[in-house]
Amino acid sequence: MVSQKITIKNPTGLHLRPAGILCKEAMQFKSLITFTSRDNTANAKSVLSVLGACVKCGDEIELVCEGEDEEEALTTLIRAVENGLGE
Repeated sequence: MVSQKITIKNPTGLHLRPAGILCKEAMQFKSLITFTSRDNTANAKSVLSVLGACVKCGDEIELVCEGEDEEEALTTLIRAVENGLGE
């Protein structure tokens, strides 16, 4: 299991478009990928779960990847978040 904390930079947080991009990136991997934000845990492969976490701009999330490709998954998702998830 690997994890890393990162701050969401998107001005509108994780609304539908960036949530969809996060899920699309996460679904490329076999690992279980979740994140925690303000005591909520969300499945990064589920758009509804990501939207339900209500992540706003400036919120810190902790991405957690567990499985055979966990290192690559974490690196890819951190890069996607740092690049603004398409925004």
